[in-house]
Amino acid sequence: MPREATERAGSHGVVQAMPQPLVISVPHSLGKEEAIRRLKSGLATAQSQFRQFFTVQEEIWSGDRLAFRVATLGQTASGSLDVAEDHVRLEIVLPWLLSMAARQIQRVVNAQGTIMLEKK
Repeated sequence: MPREATERAGSHGVVQAMPQPLVISVPHSLGKEEAIRRLKSGLATAQSQFRQFFTVQEEIWSGDRLAFRVATLGQTASGSLDVAEDHVRLEIVLPWLLSMAARQIQRVVNAQGTIMLEKK
C-alpha cells in the first residue's frame, strides 16, 4: 500500500475518503467592494462575539478571496470565502467531529451571512 494510503488507512486497512467540503452560497445585492467591506467588519465582530466557541488561527485576504483556518473543540477546519458581485461562496473542509454538526453550522453561517450582507 502506498505511504499516503497507509497514513489514512483505518483499523482494517481500508482507506478513508477525504471529507467533502461544506459549500454555502449567500446571495447579496451590494456589489463586490461593499460586500468585502461588510464581511471584514462583520467577521471581526463575530470573532470577538463568538470567541468562546472558536478561534481564528489564520485569516488571509487576497483581493476578493479569504483563506482561513479556525479551531473549535480541539478540531481545526480550513476553507475559503470568495466574494462575487451578487453572492458570497464559502467552502470549508470540516474534520469528522465537526462534520456531524454541518447542518447547524450551515444554518448559522447562512443567518449571519444574510445579516452582514443585507442591503441597508
